[in-house]
Amino acid sequence: MPSDDPLEQALTGGAPQRVGSFRFYYADQRWEWSEQVQLMHGYEPGSVTPTTELVFSHKHPDDRRQVAATLDELRRGHGAFSTRHRIIDTRGETHDVVVIGDRLEDQSGRLIGTHGFYVDVTPSAAMTQANFTAALSDIAESRAAIEQVKGMLMLIYRIDADSAFELLRWRSQETNVKLRALAEQLVVDYAALVYDDVLPPRATFDHLLLTAHQRADRSADTVEG
Repeated sequence: MPSDDPLEQALTGGAPQRVGSFRFYYADQRWEWSEQVQLMHGYEPGSVTPTTELVFSHKHPDDRRQVAATLDELRRGHGAFSTRHRIIDTRGETHDVVVIGDRLEDQSGRLIGTHGFYVDVTPSAAMTQANFTAALSDIAESRAAIEQVKGMLMLIYRIDADSAFELLRWRSQETNVKLRALAEQLVVDYAALVYDDVLPPRATFDHLLLTAHQRADRSADTVEG
């Protein structure tokens, strides 16, 4: 439900162009790319049907072995994952991307594939720290959870502040959960993790990020100003 808070509307409005979703079905090796992922690879939306061969043709030659190994692990039934690698679009331009995914199950709980999203973390003149500085300074106190989670995402996925915020904003839009509510849930989830000196496996964070909307409080229709 849309927020009555103008700042919340400004932060969550619009379609992020640096984050997009994907699905991969094991049975028929079928891929699905959102419009944003197609654009990242240099294709006009609807102009391409992704295949495993096409997916790997866009991976940077030095990163293909790493991506292939990750996909093999997924086929063996492993859970959430994340990887950072490079892709080369149809114009020959290189993009630095973070791909985060989790198990895709049917209604009976049977593993049928993997799903998740791409985050294009390539430095861009259109997406700089200055773009968000003013807005973020206004929400520093009342939106403390957003800032906390943004910092966590930067640490976990080794991405910059813009990419971390864009990722959180995109998850909010995709799941129809308030940005603040989603951030607050992730703060609770991350704080509940038990570990000593070494952080839990990154797959643990991947899974929490992809499922936080299922646990978030959806009761508040209006975000506090």
